Amino acid sequence: MVRHVVMWRLKEFALGNSRAVNAALLRDRLVGLRGLVTGMVALEAGVDYSGTASSFDVVLYSEFTDRVALESYQVHPEHEAVKAFVVEVSAERAVVDYEE
Repeated sequence: MVRHVVMWRLKEFALGNSRAVNAALLRDRLVGLRGLVTGMVALEAGVDYSGTASSFDVVLYSEFTDRVALESYQVHPEHEAVKAFVVEVSAERAVVDYEE
């Protein structure tokens, strides 16, 4: 099983929206990717509510049967469209991919 975890800090304003609006939009777009590729076992996304200095704004947690499934997800056109949105609204990104 492969786990793919990504966190983003968003820009204060981007694309005419506040950070909070873009966080909600990003979460919805990420959730829309559920079941996108064969081998995706789970996908959840959330918006941070704590607002601490060390917090990221949005998190993605997903599971795949193997690395091939994760790679299929990474290059899927619908995922690429979400990545284009992320580039516009994010200031920082952290990612961990691991196998269990």
